[in-house]
Amino acid sequence: MQTDNPNTQQPSQSALGRTRARLLAMGSAAAILVVGLGAFALLPQARPTHIATAAPVQLAANDTRAPRMLENSSPFSFADLVERVSPAVVTITSETMTTENDSDDQQENLPAPFRDLFNQFNQQHPQKPHKAISAGSGFIIDKAGLIVTNNHVVDNGKKITVKLPDGRSFEAKLMGTDPATDIALLKIKSDKPLPTVEFGDDRQLRVGDWVIAVGNPFGLSNSVTAGIVSSIGRDIGAGNYNDFIQIDAPINRGNSGGPTFDLRGQVIGMNSMIFSPSGGSVGIGFAIPAATIHDVVGQLQAHGHVARGWLGVSIQSVTPEIASSLGIKDSKGALVADVVPNGPAAKAGFEQGDIVTAINGVAVEDNRDLTRKVALVPSGQTATFTVARQGQIKTLKAEIGNRPDDKVASNAPDLPVGPAATGNAMGLGLASLTPDARKTFNLAETTAGVLITKVDPNSDAADKGLQAGDVVQRVGGHMVHTPAEVQSSVAEAQKGGRKSVLLLVASSQGGSRFVAVEIGAT
Repeated sequence: MQTDNPNTQQPSQSALGRTRARLLAMGSAAAILVVGLGAFALLPQARPTHIATAAPVQLAANDTRAPRMLENSSPFSFADLVERVSPAVVTITSETMTTENDSDDQQENLPAPFRDLFNQFNQQHPQKPHKAISAGSGFIIDKAGLIVTNNHVVDNGKKITVKLPDGRSFEAKLMGTDPATDIALLKIKSDKPLPTVEFGDDRQLRVGDWVIAVGNPFGLSNSVTAGIVSSIGRDIGAGNYNDFIQIDAPINRGNSGGPTFDLRGQVIGMNSMIFSPSGGSVGIGFAIPAATIHDVVGQLQAHGHVARGWLGVSIQSVTPEIASSLGIKDSKGALVADVVPNGPAAKAGFEQGDIVTAINGVAVEDNRDLTRKVALVPSGQTATFTVARQGQIKTLKAEIGNRPDDKVASNAPDLPVGPAATGNAMGLGLASLTPDARKTFNLAETTAGVLITKVDPNSDAADKGLQAGDVVQRVGGHMVHTPAEVQSSVAEAQKGGRKSVLLLVASSQGGSRFVAVEIGAT
């Protein structure tokens, strides 16, 4: 046997035998010791198990809302908090009719491996419709019986049942749903007041704050887990109206619709999604913020549906590349890529290329932020927008409209073969936009600009998604109608020391957008 120290004496075979015998005699006790030590070693890396004696924030001794200290230098307990809020956390089951081809994943449009926490229990009958029982969680927000849960828990439910921790069951009425935020409001009737929880202010949350999740994972009602806030304002591609709170408290299928509590016992979120390559909890969960829930529930209670404000623009974020191509330092705000004819923005004087930096005096961070802020403005109310246009600041007033239902785009057909290129710039083949070209690519007669006939697959333009059939309408601040005008505008940007140029592109699939493309050989 080799050792690092040549002076180390080697154990005799008899000594090894005696050691082995002792280990065998210890059996499971040794195994428990190893597991225990391993867990202990990992705990400080995961989260603290003791409260520091010199904590910066001291809670009042009579504050019963806070976790209590068991004794000096001992871990605190969530027991008082859990005991107080658990009676208002309910189990929800929904009966639907489905077929064997239905997916257990109710959020099919989410990018994998993001998944909802919906737990289905299906009785399969090949080729025939059959009853499916779906289980989730919810929480009571009003003594009269108002209950909040996820829309996907009760979606298409023929019969919805709510079971309280005390064993009572009620058939629930669906008051309204909002699929855009995945929120639903239920109502049950009880002959006596029901236990409730109250909303907190998720805007006061900080990364690292403790949170408690209560719910019905895998049908195990009133299960409790604890963790911390891992991130705030997380965009996971689940719509325009939700920026999720990311938590590491273990949550699983069936936790959908269950509340996330802060240390005051107030609801600061609703568990809705998990990131799960394996299908189970890996410590990355997502909760809908309480502020979003509160606003949506208010409309569902009053009207049974949610009405959102509409400005009538297509917008995109101001990326660092776009900011550089515009010669500005600040990349905040929302860039107007297109203005809907006769919409509120068009009537207010919005133009393509405007950068919206504020609404009603409140700064706009990006396109999602503007979408949410406009959605909260009631239809018919006038909003004031601060807009940057070609280096000047303008103030525009728009009467907000009612957002129409979103239209689902159809699959695009294979692109036809267009005319040959008569000019090149930035890896793009360019040609004048003739009537035949408009017909070939099914472009509107009003579409003006320069047709893209081909795209170098190794160019930055290809990486940005430009393709044959798109139309370059503007280069920098110049409208273009011929390939020569595109080349001239690019050359002008090069002389100005720009590494990229901002293009306004009308897509062959509909709509317009701004794209910052690196300048290459012209």
